[in-house]
Amino acid sequence: MPQRPVLDDLLHAAVSGVGGAERPGQVEMARAVARSIDAREHLLVQAGTGTGKSLAYLVPAVAHAFEAGKPAVVATATLALQAQIVDRDMPRVADALAPVLGRRPTYALVKGRRNYVCLNKLEGGFPDDEEGLFGVGQVDAAVGRLGQEVVRLREWASSTDSGDRDELVPGVSERAWRQVSVSAHECMGGKCPLVAECFVERAREAAKDVDVIVTNHSFMAIDSFEGRQMLPEHDVLVVDEAHELVDRVTATITDELTGAMVMTAARKAGRMSENGPALEEAGELLAAALEPLEEGRMLGVPDSVGLALARVRDTARTVQSDLKPPPGQEADGARQVARAAVDEVQENAERILEERELDVVWLNRDQRRGPVLRVAPMSVAMLVRDKVFEGRTVVLTSATLELGGTFDAVAGTIGLRGEGAPAWQGLDVGSPFDYPKQAIAYVAAHLPPPGRDGAGDDTLDEIEALVRAAGGRTLGLFSSMRAAQTAAEVMRARFGDDIPVLCQGEDQITTLVRQFARDPRTCLFGTLTLWQGVDVPGSSCQLVIIDRIPFPRPDDPLASARSQAIARMGGNGFMAVSATHAALRLAQGAGRLVRRADDRGVVAFLDSRMMTARYAGFLQRSLPPFYPTTDTAMVLAALARLDATAPPPVAVEEPALRSLTGARADADGTEHPRPVAGPPPVAESSRSAVTSGHAWTDEQDEELRDAAESGMQLEELVDHFELSEETIAARLEQLDLNLASGALFD
Repeated sequence: MPQRPVLDDLLHAAVSGVGGAERPGQVEMARAVARSIDAREHLLVQAGTGTGKSLAYLVPAVAHAFEAGKPAVVATATLALQAQIVDRDMPRVADALAPVLGRRPTYALVKGRRNYVCLNKLEGGFPDDEEGLFGVGQVDAAVGRLGQEVVRLREWASSTDSGDRDELVPGVSERAWRQVSVSAHECMGGKCPLVAECFVERAREAAKDVDVIVTNHSFMAIDSFEGRQMLPEHDVLVVDEAHELVDRVTATITDELTGAMVMTAARKAGRMSENGPALEEAGELLAAALEPLEEGRMLGVPDSVGLALARVRDTARTVQSDLKPPPGQEADGARQVARAAVDEVQENAERILEERELDVVWLNRDQRRGPVLRVAPMSVAMLVRDKVFEGRTVVLTSATLELGGTFDAVAGTIGLRGEGAPAWQGLDVGSPFDYPKQAIAYVAAHLPPPGRDGAGDDTLDEIEALVRAAGGRTLGLFSSMRAAQTAAEVMRARFGDDIPVLCQGEDQITTLVRQFARDPRTCLFGTLTLWQGVDVPGSSCQLVIIDRIPFPRPDDPLASARSQAIARMGGNGFMAVSATHAALRLAQGAGRLVRRADDRGVVAFLDSRMMTARYAGFLQRSLPPFYPTTDTAMVLAALARLDATAPPPVAVEEPALRSLTGARADADGTEHPRPVAGPPPVAESSRSAVTSGHAWTDEQDEELRDAAESGMQLEELVDHFELSEETIAARLEQLDLNLASGALFD
C-alpha cells in the first residue's frame, strides 16, 4: 500500500497550484478531515465563506484514496457546486498534486440515469412517451420545434463520448430529452441489447478506478438506501452543502399517487395485460374518492380512500404478474416501461395503506392533475443514521451548520443525537473575514411586525431610504415573489432612471446577477434562488435587505407534523422546526454580503421580531458576527460613506461554451474559470413560452425543473412565483414535468 504523503505538503501544493494563499481555517479543516478519516469518526465542519473548504476536504480525500486504493465520494446539493468541483477545483488540484503524488489524481462525475442518453431508446427499443413525439392536437409549430430538438439530439448522440446532458449546449426542452432517456425503473439493465455501449454503465465502470467521485445528495442517498449498488465501494463520504441534506433526502423518498397515474399505468400495460381495464377502473375509483376531500394532512386514511387504494394495490399486483415475459422471452422496452409504471402505483398505494408510524400523508389539489395524495417521512434521522453513516466515515460541511451557536439542531435531524448515535465531532473553523469590522447587522426595530398583506408604506419607505443611501448596490431578498415584484415596482417609480431595479423572473438569473454585478448603481430583488445562489464580491453589493423572517408556511404538512411530534415528546416544536428553518435561511441570506476580505456593507432586517421575539436570540446567534445595531441614522450614514468611497466593481467574466470534457472553453480550447458572479450559466432556449399571459424565462423554467427534482408542491410554486395555479400548471405541462416525481434520480 502506498505511503500517504504529508498532508500539509499536499495542501500547500494544491493552494499554490490554484494561485491562492493558505488560510488558518483551511489548514485546520484539512487536518480535522484527515484525523476524522484516520479515526473513522464522523465530522461536522462549519467553514465560513472564504475559508477555501473545497480544497480543505478534496486534498485529504485524494490522500486517502491514494493510500487506501479506493475512491472518496463527494456529494453536493446544487448543480453549481457540483460543476465547480468537476470543472474548476479538481482539475487544478490534480495538476498541482501530480508531482507530489507521482501520478495525477483522477476524478469522475456520477449522476442519475435520466441525465444520460439511452442508446436503446434512440434505436427504437422503447415506445414513445405518453403523448408521443407528434401527439394529436399539437400545434404544428410546437411539433416542429420538438422535432428539430430531437434531430439535434440524435446528431449529438452519435458524436458524444459521454452522453451527458450537461455537455449539450445549448440545451433542449425537458420533453425532447424524455424522447432519448429513460428512468432507472424503465431501464432494462443487463438485458438491454446495447448494455455494452451504455453511457451510464460505461461512466459507472470508469468511476470504479478514480480517486474522487462527485455526485449529488439524492443519488448518494438512494445508493445508500439500496445497498450502495451504483457507487463503487468506498469508505469516505464528504457531504458539502450539508445544510440541504435532510430536505434532499426527504424529497427522494416522498411518493405520490393520483387517479390519473393509475390510469396511465393501465394504458401502458395495454394489450400485455388482460387486467389493464380493471386497473383503469381502480384509477377512476381512486380519483372519485379523492375528489370531495379537503386539502391538508390526513391523520387517518378515510374508508372510501382506503377501499380505492386497496383496489389499486391488488389490481396492480395482478397486472404485475401479467407483465412478466412469457417463458423463453426477454422483456422488451414497452414491457419494461409498463412494469415501471405499474410497480410505482402498486408500491405507493401499499405504502399509504400501511400508515407507517413516521409517515405523513396529505392531499393537495393540482390545477392540472387534480387531487394528489402524497406521503413522506416525518423524520429521516434514523434512516440517515443507519444507511448514510453506517460503514464509512462521513464529513459534513457547510457555511451554516451551527444554528443558535451549536451543532445540536442539525445533528439531531441527521441521526447524530440520542441513544445509539455514532461518535462525531463538531468544528467551526470560522472565517478569514473580520465580520464585526466589515459588516453591520441592522434591524429596523421601529417598523411594525410584517403582516399577511405584504410590505406597508413604512417598510417601502425604509427600503427607499436604505437604497438611496447605498447608491444602489442592493440585493433584496424577499419572502415571496409578490413581495419582490411589489418592492421593485414601487422603487422603480420612486428612483426613475437614477437607480435601476432588476427583479427575478425578468430574465435568466445568471443574466440578472451579471448585470447587477457589472453596474454598482443597480439593485436586484428576488426570492428563493437569490438567498443561496448569488456570489457578488466587491462594491456592487454593499447592502442586503431581508424583508421578513423566512419561517416555513404554517400549513406545511411536514413542518406541522414534525412540530407536533416534538411537542408531544415534551420538546419545543416551534424552535426545533420553524425557528431552525428560519435561522438556516437567514444565515444563508446574510452570507451574500461579505464574499471577500475587503468587502464592506450592511445586512438590513426589516422584521422587528429579530429584536423583540422570544426566539430572537437564537436567530441572531445563527448569523455571522456582524456589528449589531438598530440605529437607522448611523446605518444610513455608513452606507453613504461606503458609496462615496467605493472602488470600481469587480470585473465580471462572461460565460464561455461548455466543451465535451465538461470545462468551459473557447473554440481554440482555452479553458476559463466560471463567472465571478452567480451560479454557472444555463443555456438559453430559442424562445420563451407564454401561459395565461405570462412569459416564462429560461431561469424560471430551470426553477420549475429544480422544483420537480426536489419534490416541491404546486402550492409552494404559487407562493414563490406569485402566479396562478393555472399559469404554472400549463408551463409544467409544456415542459412535461411532474412535481414530486423523483424521476430525475436513479
